[in-house]
Amino acid sequence: MKKEIKEKPKKEKLNFPNMDSLQPVVNIINEASITLGDPTRTIKDSPLVEVFAAALGSGSGAGVSFMALYGLGTVGLSAAGITSALAAAGSIVGGGMAAGVLVLAAPVAGLAGVGVAVAKQIKKKQLRQEKKRLFAEAKKKYPLILEANKNIESDENASQERKDILKGLEIMLKKVIDELEADLIM
Repeated sequence: MKKEIKEKPKKEKLNFPNMDSLQPVVNIINEASITLGDPTRTIKDSPLVEVFAAALGSGSGAGVSFMALYGLGTVGLSAAGITSALAAAGSIVGGGMAAGVLVLAAPVAGLAGVGVAVAKQIKKKQLRQEKKRLFAEAKKKYPLILEANKNIESDENASQERKDILKGLEIMLKKVIDELEADLIM
């Protein structure tokens, strides 16, 4: 009898994995606000092309070892103080100066890991809150853009550029709403 191998379900990727990736959403919502407030605004006046460029960024750091080294040193931060601090730290595990380097580095590695995990959770929560806020904002703007599109169709004096910006915003806001909703469901 053959044993069936079950595949792990693939984790779906988020449409907006970080705060920087939400910048185009902010740009779209801002553009909708400006366009709704300015009946003369056309596609020529808008930087919508830039909306599709997303930026990534992250960073974290820790600095415990320096203070631990300073606290264990008997002479301060001189060479003698540093070597005596390393030797004192190394003696904790029955070693010398070289072991002291490892003893002092271990808490940094551990705390950095904890710090990264905590920061990741905080960022994840902030990201979700921002997605909810932007989702609500996009849901408010979308019917207004639909209404403006409906009204402009009957306006004989409306330029094609004005129609283009409203249609573009309608399409883009719908996409934003769908993708934010997908992220919020996950």
